[in-house]
Amino acid sequence: MKNWLVISWDNKVFSLFRKINSKGSNLLSQASSLAEGIDIIKKYRYDLIFIDMEILNQAAATSGYKAVLQSFWMLYPTVEIIVMTSQEMLREAVKAVKQGVSDYITYPIISDEIRLVINNLNESQKVQSELDYLREENWSKDLINLAKTRCTAMQNVFGNVQSVSSTKSTVLLTGETGTGKGVLAKIIHKLSNRKNEQFINVHCGSIPDTLLESELFGHEKGAFTGAIRRKLGKFEIADGGTIFLDEIGTITPAAQIKLLQVLQDNTFQRVGGEDTIEVNIRIIAATNLELKQLCEEQKFRNDLYYRLNVFPIELPPLRDRKEDIPLLIEVFLNRLNKFQTKNIYDIHSQVIEAFLNYSWPGNIRELENVIERAYILEKSSILMPDSFPAELFAAQDALSRVKMDTMLPLAEVRKRGVEEIERCYLKEILEKNTGKINKSAEAAGITTRQLHKLMLKHGLHKEDFKIL
Repeated sequence: MKNWLVISWDNKVFSLFRKINSKGSNLLSQASSLAEGIDIIKKYRYDLIFIDMEILNQAAATSGYKAVLQSFWMLYPTVEIIVMTSQEMLREAVKAVKQGVSDYITYPIISDEIRLVINNLNESQKVQSELDYLREENWSKDLINLAKTRCTAMQNVFGNVQSVSSTKSTVLLTGETGTGKGVLAKIIHKLSNRKNEQFINVHCGSIPDTLLESELFGHEKGAFTGAIRRKLGKFEIADGGTIFLDEIGTITPAAQIKLLQVLQDNTFQRVGGEDTIEVNIRIIAATNLELKQLCEEQKFRNDLYYRLNVFPIELPPLRDRKEDIPLLIEVFLNRLNKFQTKNIYDIHSQVIEAFLNYSWPGNIRELENVIERAYILEKSSILMPDSFPAELFAAQDALSRVKMDTMLPLAEVRKRGVEEIERCYLKEILEKNTGKINKSAEAAGITTRQLHKLMLKHGLHKEDFKIL
């Protein structure tokens, strides 16, 4: 931990840090506010930031601790943050730790306690480095980077991945489109004892129903019109390895029966064939649909659902893990710089603010596409707002127009501001719950009737928020 930044109103606190750093082995800087601290770290990289809990608490009064911390992580995703707290604010310090702060120390500050905390962080970093090295034996660099997270839910996901990867169990990945189910399937394969065998990716939703069985299980010559020779299916090709069945909820009833046979006894027949083919295969399935609901609607077999749902893993949407946006941006920019002639390593603070306010209905896939488009358009060394789609800034722009329209009376400005906030809130709630009225109303603390009236008022339609 070579470079330290201390954010505090109290000069005595900074004097103590200066005393600890009497030999000048660390770069040590002081700020009296978060805004000043952010300006400082824009000019130079710091490894460790000490923040007074009162300063952090005041800044987080409206947006929460995560949003404030993200201002630092957007600049340096790996920076460690420690809060300095009084006994009266200890409960708030614990909340801050739960939302991403590395640790806390209490007033009056003791030099030995600072050294202990720093040593503990150093040890944690060493352990993390060792884990990264071990992972690198099995994972590609991109997969390692995408597996880094500050989100508790995603940490639990990767913990489950570590547990299940070395087994033969079938895994069912659930979550919205674009949350990274395909990447997670590759990680499970890379960590398994099948890592040197085939990994076959099949997007079931993109294959016509009439060809699905043939694609998955193969066919014999003459099995149907146009079958002029024997064809091996994906299951046969993947023998010994892993097959990833994406959008499993879209497969036909006939294919469901054959897949159930594979899961039960590892055998199947080619279309038009009588020979039983035995395979040693690991199945990972993924869906953005509610398979249980499809079972209730008799569109998906119950017995197949239970066979697939041996080890379910649900991926959270990007709007619930916005603390990971800086890490993901870093991965995408590094990848683009690797294959392009440009060198862009930074992003404008206005874009970062827009990213944190945006709901990301397309999740990580949408973020990656937005970054790539901006990268192509950008002429400078920093991704600027003009290179991004206008809809990213729509909510901010709408609110800004209301606030800055001084030609209107205060009462009218207040009324319009409330209506705009109400509309943005409803959009967020509906997007989060994919247009489900009951869940959205419950989350908003209102009745479904009230929600319908508000949606009518703001011109919102539930169909616009459903996942296709």
